[in-house]
Amino acid sequence: MLALYLRDLRLGIRAGGGALTGVIFFLAVIATIPFGVGPDLNLLARIGPAILWIGALLASLLGLDRLFQAEREDGSLDLLVLNRDRHMLAFTVFVKCLAHWTVSVLPLVVASPLLGLFMNMNPTGIGATALTLLVGTPAITFIGAAGAAVAVALPRGGLLISVLVLPITIPVLIFGVSASYGAVNDPDPFFQPFLILAALTLFLAVVGPVAAALALRHSGD
Repeated sequence: MLALYLRDLRLGIRAGGGALTGVIFFLAVIATIPFGVGPDLNLLARIGPAILWIGALLASLLGLDRLFQAEREDGSLDLLVLNRDRHMLAFTVFVKCLAHWTVSVLPLVVASPLLGLFMNMNPTGIGATALTLLVGTPAITFIGAAGAAVAVALPRGGLLISVLVLPITIPVLIFGVSASYGAVNDPDPFFQPFLILAALTLFLAVVGPVAAALALRHSGD
């Protein structure tokens, strides 16, 4: 599994453009918000955590179609499905999700503090938002793995993956934004929504790969 993780890391870096495209899209979303809401710095600071979360969510969906597509094209996906039982296939999907998150989504988390400065957020809000993104974005990848597995047999399944995954990620978005607001707004709690966000990630770390493994076996049949 470590070899598979390192292999997917090398393939993701060698393919080029994945992480850079996501960061550029993330930056484009954040940069266009002031043009839409106006130059009110107080308003930008209030909506900053929500905008960062929405931008990271949309940018995380960009590369999900590549999660299994390369293996599907060269035939190695069939070997992964045939040579492993159900539980090992789910664990294989889990490792591939970790590699995809490291290459494509982790750069978004690293870039979020800088983009938070563009939104006039205070250091506490920037730190809390970056922490919630670090904890919550793996859940998006695990959900996306199931959508990518469903659409892997389709020639152009990128849009379908976004349509399938986006509604399911709403709870992650809600608790991520709630925890970020709780860190800067005194009456609002931080730890309760943050712990629920962490629980969602742990839950989806189990359910997402299992669902993706079942979908891959069905597509192989």
